[in-house]
Formats: sequence, structure tokens, C-alpha cells
Amino acid sequence: MITKEKEQTTLLLMQKEREQICTYSRKLITSNLTTGTGGNISIFNREKGLMAISPSSIPYFDLTPESIVIMDLEGNVVDGDNKPSVEFAMHAIFYSHRQDVNAVVHTHSNACSVMAALHWDLPAANYLVAMGGGPTIPCSKYATYATKELAHAALEAMGKGYAAFLANHGFISAYPTIDGAFGLADEIERCADIFLRAKSVGEPQIIPDEEIYAMLNAASGYNK
Repeated sequence: MITKEKEQTTLLLMQKEREQICTYSRKLITSNLTTGTGGNISIFNREKGLMAISPSSIPYFDLTPESIVIMDLEGNVVDGDNKPSVEFAMHAIFYSHRQDVNAVVHTHSNACSVMAALHWDLPAANYLVAMGGGPTIPCSKYATYATKELAHAALEAMGKGYAAFLANHGFISAYPTIDGAFGLADEIERCADIFLRAKSVGEPQIIPDEEIYAMLNAASGYNK
């Protein structure tokens, strides 16, 4: 017979990743990066070859570690009773093609969604655009949500960077860590808001590409 104490110490498959997804899913709401159950989050465990992903249509503040779904990169559910996010293919494609990516955050934040509706790339009107890995945050080609076509469009748009707008949809960040992926989503929303506000009253002055690359090179040296 399993005692209550024993039950409390029994860990789920990818317990840490499940807990992190619960935490950051709630932060999507409290940071105004989505509404309702919009958006999704995943974390990839390269040692296990599995990803933990938020479930479909469950309010974020109702999530528990047991709610989170564990999948392989072929789209098979390995553990969990809930339906995974319908965008699971858009997460898996980054883990399959980018060895530097271990977390993906997809949001429906306001300013980023406006950029996506316009099919605009975000230029460096603010130096923190460089967090995305280059002088702009690109916008993908349009593709229907929850399709493999959207997954490929997101991967193509992002290139070697870490962020992209999803045309007529929202935003996606792909990063080595979940805190980095979430922080990038939060920061690019702010940068997009600054750009749109500046654009509404004048023409934003854009930082030259060479300056952005110089900053990225300096940051790379600093972090070594």
C-alpha cells in the first residue's frame, strides 16, 4: 500500500518541466501576453527526447503538473490524459531542427499581433530588438493555425534567430531556456509597442544593422 507520504514524493515524468510550464503559462496572463487559453508553451528534454507542452483549452490558472502533456517529436502522446496544444507541431519542429532550442513560447500579445496583422518585420527602433538575434524580428508567411504549414513558416521566418511574428496570428520565441524564451516574448512585445507608438506620430529612427551586430558580438564575448 502506498502511503500518503510516498504519494507526495512520487515524481511525474519530466516533473520539473511540467512545473515550469504551469508557472510560465500563468505568467502569460499576468504579463498580458495573451487572454483566455490563447498561446502555448513547451520545454524539450534532450536527454529523454521528449517535450512537455501545455494542454489544449484548459485555463492557465487551472493547470497542475498532471495537466501537462508529454510527447515525442513525432506527435505521439507519451504521458498525460489531456489533449496537447493544437500547435504541437510548431514546437516540435524547432526541437528537431535547432539544437540550441529547448523551450518555445507562443503568445497572442497585442502589439506583436498588430505587427503580425500588418505582416511587418520589427526593425531596431529600440536596441533590445537585438535580443531576437539580429537587426529585425521577422514576420512569417501566412499559414493556417495548427498546421504543419504554419510550423514550417515559423521555422523559415525565424532562421537562426530566436523570435518571429506569425502572420495574422501572434508571436513565437524559441530559446535555449524557458526563462529566456519567456523573457524574449515579454521584451519583444514592449519593443513592438514602442515601434507602433513611434510610427503613429512620426518615422522611427532605426539603429543601423552594423550597430546591432556589434552589440551582439560584444554580448557574446561578455557571456563567454
